[in-house]
Formats: sequence, C-alpha cells, structure tokens
Amino acid sequence: MRRKLICGTLAGLILVALALAASCRSDGNDSQERRNEARTPDEKTEEGRSVTGPVKIGFAMDTLIEERWPRDRELFRQAVESLGAEVEITVASGDDALQIKQAETMISEGVDLLVIVPHDAEATAAIVKKAHAAGIKVMAYDRLVKNAEIDFYVSFDNEKVGELQAKAITALVPKGRYVYIGGAETDYNAHLIKKGVFKVLQPLIDSGDITVVYDQWTADWVPTNAQTNMESALKANRNRIDAVIAANDATAGGAVAALAAHGLAGRIPVAGQDADLPAARRIAEGTQTMTVYKPIRTLAETAAGLAVAMARGEKVEADLMLNNGKIEVPSVLLSPIAVDRSNIEETIIADGFHSWDDVFRQDRRP
Repeated sequence: MRRKLICGTLAGLILVALALAASCRSDGNDSQERRNEARTPDEKTEEGRSVTGPVKIGFAMDTLIEERWPRDRELFRQAVESLGAEVEITVASGDDALQIKQAETMISEGVDLLVIVPHDAEATAAIVKKAHAAGIKVMAYDRLVKNAEIDFYVSFDNEKVGELQAKAITALVPKGRYVYIGGAETDYNAHLIKKGVFKVLQPLIDSGDITVVYDQWTADWVPTNAQTNMESALKANRNRIDAVIAANDATAGGAVAALAAHGLAGRIPVAGQDADLPAARRIAEGTQTMTVYKPIRTLAETAAGLAVAMARGEKVEADLMLNNGKIEVPSVLLSPIAVDRSNIEETIIADGFHSWDDVFRQDRRP
C-alpha cells in the first residue's frame, strides 16, 4: 500500500513539473509557435516553418510618392498571392520611427518573413534585429539595409545604373562642366548610383576634360529639393553648365524645371533613372536625354518567389555576396537597361510599362 502511495505521489509530482515547465517556457520562439498552431504536424519543418501550408509575408515599404512604388506594391502583392501565400503591406511615408513601429506590429502578429524597402538604410537595422529575435528572416527589397545581419537582398545593380547614366552623357558631352544631383543621402542606393557615375567620370575628371562644378544630395528624393539644388548650381556657375546627371527621374524632373526657368531645357543633356512616365514624356519631347529602365515586374516577381520559398524553409540561391558594412549578404541583382529616344519603343513601351499614347501624346504620329 505504501509503495502504491509513493508511486502515485511521484507520478503526480512529475505531471505538475511538466505542466509548470510548459506554462513557464519563454525561449524567444513563442511567436513562431503561435504561427504554427493552425498548421498540421506534416506541414511543419524542424524549424517550425511550413513547407506546404500557407505562409504570410510582411512588406514594409518606405513610400508611395514616386510613380514606381505603387507599381512595386501591387506587383509584389499579386506575385505573392499567386504562389498561394498571404501578404500584409505597410507604408511609412518616409518616417523612420513609423516604419520601425509598423514592422514591429507585423513581427508581433507573426508574419513568416519580413521584406523591407528601407527609408534609412542605417535606422532599419533595428527592424532586422527585432525580427531575428522572433525567429523571422528579413529580405531587403531594392534598397540594402546597412550594418545588419540581413538574410537576403534583391535589387537591380544600382552601381551599373550610375555607369549607364554617365556613359550616355559622356558620349554626348565628352568635355565640359557637369552637375550631379544626387538622391537621398539616407538611401544606400543613392550612394551606389553615385559610385557608378563617378567610376565613369573620374578618368575624365583626372584628365581635365570634365569638371564637376556642383555635387549635392537631394533630401528624400523630393523633386522640389532637386529643383532648388539645380537653381543653386545655375546661379553659382552663371548658367555655364554643359551636362546634368540626376540620381532618378524625380530629381531629373526638378533639374529640368530649373533649366526651363532659364530657357535651357532641351539644350543641356539630363540623365535620370526609373523610366517614370513624366521622364518618358520628357525624353519624347527632348528635355531629358535618357533614363535607366528597371523592369519592376521582374524585381517584384523575383523577390516574391524568393520570399515565399524562404518562408517555407526552402533553400534559395544567391548570385553574389554584397557587403553591407557588417556581413556579406546573399544577393540577387537584376540588370538595368539604358533608354533614350532611339529605343524607348522597344523597351518600356514594348514591355507594356507605359503605352505609346501615354508617352507620345504630344508627339502623335500622322
């Protein structure tokens, strides 16, 4: 009788201990466990990731102000959903604190993977750290996150963008006085583009053929800020400028507006990038020389495919490794395309990025 009592007591103690251990366990993986409660055991990997069940991707965007970003949002959404996954999208409107808060909310709600278009390449590192603490991987979309252990990066070759811009303009103006209107200093892509531009310009600067008479960043990529920069460049140089390279089409538009105010639009070559519709129209009209086309559908679909695969615990392949100041980041970089008046129809129009009527509505065929 005494043995039965002892055995019963031990069994009870063991059950209590197990219950206490289960209720007190908090090892940083609670959010991941909650994400898997609705999944059947055969849908889970050893890491708790679903292989065949639905996954949810968080997409933390910086802005929708520039023409391209609404396209990215919808194309990414469509691509994720076509793969049988769900997507939640937030937009921070250039507010770093808001972007971090929005990402924290998606992390707490249990997304399976977070994709970020950072506003500030440095500040966004905090998001990566918080996501990893919750067992969630992070992908950088189009813009690299600096000084963080980011898991993957998908973009276009932004240094190549700058090279294409500079090659196009130096072919037209091999000697002269150049203005460089940069992008947002907080955006690492702006630095990569500038690096590509000056990779081409530097030998011509060293030889004395080209002089860069003005070089300034544009806060938040805002066209009016770029216009102010261009006005300053014109004033400082008494309108003696031979070429302008702008970091994107929005800043190119600001530069062209300043040139137009001085009767110089169309007389001075201007480069941009993104193939925005206003830029395509300026190319058709002759006030902007070229743009760099980055097929956004390809970017969105590539990023979505990789994100869903990673969320499901599948192995993904990188094309190269890029240093972000802390680690070598597995990356896929897509190829940009230089576009001017001679090939605009066989590139952005042939791809359906813009229609012929929209681009040439002021230059209609007979």
